Amino acid sequence: MAPLTTSVTVRAPAAAAWELFVDTRRWPEWGPSVARVECSDRRIGEEGHGRVQTVFGLWLPFQVTEFHAGHYWRWQVAGIPATGHRVEAFGPDRCRVVFEVPVVAAPYLVVCRWAAQRIKNILERERPPA
Repeated sequence: MAPLTTSVTVRAPAAAAWELFVDTRRWPEWGPSVARVECSDRRIGEEGHGRVQTVFGLWLPFQVTEFHAGHYWRWQVAGIPATGHRVEAFGPDRCRVVFEVPVVAAPYLVVCRWAAQRIKNILERERPPA
């Protein structure tokens, strides 16, 4: 079954959005459910793994399960398939940030929508329009 998606268009280069997606130190800035991250590397990659602390204090292990540099990554959290993260370029200074959520986790789409808006705000604040 196809995942549910939420997205936002951002006035920023796709590379900047991708960097924000893969930099684990920045996840708490845009991830409403993420308080802290401990990871094998600062920037996740094909074999990224670690653990994430939820805003409720619970630590959960994660593993990247799919990775296409510059475009898409998906993970599982506590052994459960979780969100997919995608960046689509629309030119040098515009992109779309997309979150994918498994159908069984449909309510989490609200959290992902909030995260997408936070990413938009961060990127547009860091790179104001010319």
